[in-house]
This record gives sequence, C-alpha cells and structure tokens, in this order.
Amino acid sequence: MARNVTPARKATVTVLAWGIGFLIFFPILWTVLTSFKSEGDAVAIPPVFLNFHWTLENYAIVNQRSDYLLHFWNSIVISFGSTFLGLVIAIPAAWAMAFVPGRRTKDVLMWMLSTKMMPSVGVLIPIYLLFRNTGLLDTRIGLVIVLTLIDLPIIVWMLYTYFKEIPGEILEAARMDGATLRSEILYVLTPMAVPGIASTLLLNVILAWNEAFWTLNLTAANAAPLTAFIASYSSPEGLFYAKLSAASTMAIAPILILGWFSQKQLVRGLTFGAVK
Repeated sequence: MARNVTPARKATVTVLAWGIGFLIFFPILWTVLTSFKSEGDAVAIPPVFLNFHWTLENYAIVNQRSDYLLHFWNSIVISFGSTFLGLVIAIPAAWAMAFVPGRRTKDVLMWMLSTKMMPSVGVLIPIYLLFRNTGLLDTRIGLVIVLTLIDLPIIVWMLYTYFKEIPGEILEAARMDGATLRSEILYVLTPMAVPGIASTLLLNVILAWNEAFWTLNLTAANAAPLTAFIASYSSPEGLFYAKLSAASTMAIAPILILGWFSQKQLVRGLTFGAVK
C-alpha cells in the first residue's frame, strides 16, 4: 500500500532537493559568472555576483593564447577512446564473472577494485620511464592506454552489476538455438544491457574527461587535453581568476551539454534492474 505524503512534507522535500541541487551547482555557476568579469571584479571583496561590467575579453584572450580546438580534440579522443577500449575488454570479462561464476569471482572483483586504492603518484615514475622509452610519452595512444587501465575496474564492476540483473535463462535459450559465444554476447546480452552500458559509458567518459594527474604528467603539447589547457593559466606570476574561469568554462561546457542531453539515459541506466 502506498504511503500518504502530506503536501507539507512534499513541499519540504522539494525545497530541500532544490537547495542541495543549487549548492552542488553553485561552483559551476560562479565559474561561469567570473569568466565574464574583469580581473578586478573577479577578486573584489565583497564578491560581486551580478552587478558587474560584463565582458568577453577573457574568452578572446584565452583563444588568442591557446589552441582550444587542439586541446578539445585531444580530450575527445582520449576520453571516448579509453572508454570504448575499456568496454571492449570489460563486456566479455563482466559476462564471464556474471554467468560463469567461480569460487574466486568475488576475490577477483575485490582485487580489481583494490587497484583503485593505490595512489597514482606511486606508479608515476615507472610509467613515465616506460612511456619515454617506448615513445608513448605525449601521445594520445599512451593516454588512452593509461586511462583505460585506470578506469577498467570501475567499468567491469558496473557492467557486472548490470549483467547480474539479466536472467541467465535467456542466454541458455540462445545457446539452445545454436548461438555461439560471440553471438550470445553481441546479439543477446549487449542489446538487453544497453541502459547499463550507456550509463557506464557516460560516467567513464566524464571520469576520463576530468582526469588531470596523468594528463599533466604524461603530456607536454601534442596530446595535452583540456585539463592541461586549464592548468596553463596557473602561472608563477599568479592566478588570473577571470581568464582561468573562462578557460574552465570552455573546458567543462562540452561535458555539461553531453550530461544534460543524456541525463534520462543515465538515470535509466543507474536504476536498471532496481525494480523487478
């Protein structure tokens, strides 16, 4: 029986949800507003919220100083490339763990997750030397490989939880109809798990897009993505907050737009299998 929700309680929950949402979104809003301020207004005390002289000068200076399109293209290649490569590896791995379980499945999953607990700086030097000696330093391919390996445990874990919600009887019926292992994964399992795969793809694209540690340490100019583009506005002379905000806005705008248009698919994927 459904619970009766009073109007007062509904209004309270709504106001609380909007308040939390605004609190989370406020740093982004402040960054966007600061990008249209002069450097003086950006550091004014008390802070100026809307009553300031709006200008596009910061965006003009950022575009003159940096090759935004190059950094943007690098981010596209690195984030989507590492995510798609991770999916190619993780889908068969998650299928094996979900439908051919062994006594060590949970141990393997926990071991994979434990690799995320190691500080990245602990393996920076060997990976840097390896990339330097193999010619992968400051290349998109090198960053795709690194980010794939970093995010692979998360991709496998997410897909494993989604695949566990799919009845095994469906796959058994496909085998009885003569489906090969390849056909079973491509034409039966994958279409049924599209919401989960889509949400996994979106979340890992965001993670790869925002990755700063490896992109700053393994790139110089050729493969530098938007995270390096933002970091270039932190100079020994000081922080230019208005220009830094303009660069940050240009860097986060594509992923914000992607998330906005994909939010329904993302929510559907995150709730996939929650109700039976």
